Amino acid sequence: MSGPTVNSFFIGSSSGVTFSIILRPIDEETGKNTSPHPPVDTSKVTISLTRNLQLCLPNATDCCTTPLCVVETLQVLACRDSVMLAHLLIQAEIYANSSFTGNVSENATIIPNQVFQPLGSCPCDLTAGACDVRCCCDLECSPDLKQLFNESCFTGVFGGDVNPPFDQLCSSQSMEYTPDWFPFLCVQSSLNNTPFLGYFYHGSISTPKVPSFKIPLQTSPGRLFTGYRQGDPIITEENEYFTVPQKSLAGQCVGNAPVAYLQNFDVKCLTDLGSYKEGLPHDVRINSGTGDFIQQNVINRTITDTGKFITKSESLQSAKVPCQNVPFAENYTFIWKDKNIEQINVTVFHGSLCDGEILTQRFTVTFLNLESTDSEELFGNPGYQVGKPVRAANMNASDTFGSLNIWQTAGRGLCTSATSTPVLFGLDSLSGCILEVGINEDCSFLRANVIEKLNSLIQATHVGRRDNSSYSDLNDWVEIIRLDPSNSDANVSTGNLKGICPDIPANLNIRIIFADVGAVQGIPWQEILAVQISYSTVMWQFQCGLTCDNSVSFLPITASVQFIKVPAQPPVPMIRFQINYTEFDCNRNDVCWPQLFYPLTRFYTGEPYSQCLAKGLSLAFLVLLAAMMSNPWFSKVWNSYSP
Repeated sequence: MSGPTVNSFFIGSSSGVTFSIILRPIDEETGKNTSPHPPVDTSKVTISLTRNLQLCLPNATDCCTTPLCVVETLQVLACRDSVMLAHLLIQAEIYANSSFTGNVSENATIIPNQVFQPLGSCPCDLTAGACDVRCCCDLECSPDLKQLFNESCFTGVFGGDVNPPFDQLCSSQSMEYTPDWFPFLCVQSSLNNTPFLGYFYHGSISTPKVPSFKIPLQTSPGRLFTGYRQGDPIITEENEYFTVPQKSLAGQCVGNAPVAYLQNFDVKCLTDLGSYKEGLPHDVRINSGTGDFIQQNVINRTITDTGKFITKSESLQSAKVPCQNVPFAENYTFIWKDKNIEQINVTVFHGSLCDGEILTQRFTVTFLNLESTDSEELFGNPGYQVGKPVRAANMNASDTFGSLNIWQTAGRGLCTSATSTPVLFGLDSLSGCILEVGINEDCSFLRANVIEKLNSLIQATHVGRRDNSSYSDLNDWVEIIRLDPSNSDANVSTGNLKGICPDIPANLNIRIIFADVGAVQGIPWQEILAVQISYSTVMWQFQCGLTCDNSVSFLPITASVQFIKVPAQPPVPMIRFQINYTEFDCNRNDVCWPQLFYPLTRFYTGEPYSQCLAKGLSLAFLVLLAAMMSNPWFSKVWNSYSP
């Protein structure tokens, strides 16, 4: 408690109770007892201070001469008929009030800068105003308390030894094994300059910055730009992303998705008249990659047959505007060369969207090489690019064209109405559909039906190594490794149980291994090295509702695609010497002998290379001179030429 007044309460019946105070005053005028005012079942005793608590100025009276002005011990007794019912012991330490205007001492406690302090003076002092057990450097621990744990004090830095000798110090003897070269590489330093310097310094707090779509590519517009690389977002004249609606990982369309350099896409987005939003205007100029800006060449066309784009909605028609002219499709063609964009051609198909109609908008982005005349050879790069379909071939058929697909479901997600979409290079994906199964379904027939559904996605025996693989050259293709599901009819029996089928191959796993084998005009040349197809089995069990008669259950079947990138060349295996003698491994040791001359290499950036080279040559000269002077023949030559 703080303040010049202390209140105490007596709980209970105060009838016939008298209160008295035993005071051991240092000064008789420091306090007085006021008569209690007992309410029902409660009595209150107030002890107030009458002295002025201002710190004494020169030639002043009625004040406190020291900061600790009064120390009092009071005992309050509650008695009834000379019988003590309760007592309260109050010890008061009353300090002078220093909040006044006057001349005070200029001496102040200097708090050292923690940047240059090796830890706090007592790291184990964790509780303010109390003694921490086993912390012998805690100044709040009295000698009596320290005797309780004097033999179990914390040791080391946490216990107060904030400047311990470190192992690299020349005078340190803490190392069990001291190598022969230790006197040559040890450190001569005071204990104030230790590795623990600044451990408790947290530095300044920076406010978080909200990321924006603007990228600080250059300080002044129109200056030279380093060009685009594959996957870099295309930038507009306003230093913002050039956006075209695309699909997110959740399958929904995102209107402000950036267009990535050399990555084609073809997406379809559903919208209606109420939720339609205008996209990026076509008069926006694009950064070509050299700091120049190019204008989009826009061609507007009108769609007369809107049946492929519009479906009727079942919701109520509530839009205020009955019809509106909106883009039905937008096709962007980027003509590129090296790291720059040379031209942009945009074809926009317009149509009329009315209330109660659902529009399927289509957006395509295609990159064409300026030096390529074949429309199929989009990049001039024989390797695969991210987002392009994986080429497949069926070498066992007269028509070698094949397909490698995954499901694209719609509506209820049933396999009977599901369509397929090609596997896109570099994009891991997972798709599936639902198969209707009856309670009396034969397990063998169910397995065969599921395998047939999954195999319909893989109409190929080989996959193209490159995007321009020739059907006439078998070396351009990689044979698909198939791990067929095992037939468990012979060793698994469910008896006469209905609605239970074990080992159903409901999951198709496609693993594609690829590598970077080179680069064409700075664009990675990626090839497929191997393809494996396997199956994962599940136990299907019929799920009943209220009744199981004449009902149908569902079995989800999935197809997953995983792209695994490996090095083009296998890593060099470690020799036995490198495995056994780890002291030469720089990743597992503090001392790295292979990097002894690291300051003389181009990788060292602490000083200019010319200075490092000059210092290195000077050091080599001194070492060579010392070696020559230590040789016995040097003294003979020196004595022979000396007078």
